[in-house]
Amino acid sequence: MSGAILPGVGATRRLLRNASFLLGALVVGLVVVVAILAPWIAPHDPYAIDLSRRLVPPSWMEGGTPLNLLGTDQLGRDYLSRLIHGARISLVIGVATVITSGLIGTTIGVLGGFYGGRVDDVVMFAITARLSIPVVLVALAVAGLLGTSFLLVILVLGLLLWDRFAVVARATTMQLRTLDYVSAAWCAGASHASVLLREILPNIATHLAVVATLEMALAILLEAALSFLGLGVPAPLPSWGLMIAEAKEYMFFTPWVILVPGIALFVLVFGVNLLGDALRDMLGTDLSR
Repeated sequence: MSGAILPGVGATRRLLRNASFLLGALVVGLVVVVAILAPWIAPHDPYAIDLSRRLVPPSWMEGGTPLNLLGTDQLGRDYLSRLIHGARISLVIGVATVITSGLIGTTIGVLGGFYGGRVDDVVMFAITARLSIPVVLVALAVAGLLGTSFLLVILVLGLLLWDRFAVVARATTMQLRTLDYVSAAWCAGASHASVLLREILPNIATHLAVVATLEMALAILLEAALSFLGLGVPAPLPSWGLMIAEAKEYMFFTPWVILVPGIALFVLVFGVNLLGDALRDMLGTDLSR
């Protein structure tokens, strides 16, 4: 395998000197650490209700207390604790959705780009059919018909967000199948499975990594949108989208209840997009040589 499309040492060094990559990695890494350590660093039980402490403002505002650094919600639950545990939900949904959609889209795209002909015609029809389906409307319809659950959100998003993986995998596979090292593998007697697994997939992995970051950010936003509409993660799970939905009735009098999860959601999606932009820039530099 020639590895012509794989990033080299020089590209990796450029990536590590890329400000967007470093900032994105810092943001995402911090959220990952917070999500992993949530049971130990959350100051309170995120599900504990205390109606005597409803809508307590953050500690730096008048009426706030150090006991609840980010205040409490309409049921008296500690907002910082719910925010910390909500990071877990956003990351799990983002990662699980990317894995599900990535497996589907990559498989379809690679097969279409590798075999061509009628197989590619079927793949293109599937991609076109998927692109004609509005993701948000279908997700709302499925959630409305089947109810709300954590697993259902992952399955719906995973089954609807595979098209970009398929398009990229198909296009890059069509480019790679005509290269010399793939022809050399054929001449050496390699099987179809061997060529796909050892020559094609490793060399399109970096392209798919860029798609994965974009799709992860989109999945996190879609989950928040579904939860905001009451058709995503069910209560009382501390989803950031659900926290925003529960806070909309109080936003004019206690704006922190909607600003806190909104800023957290923005920062996470911003960090993931920075990582994707940095990877795309690196690939664009390498492929132009």
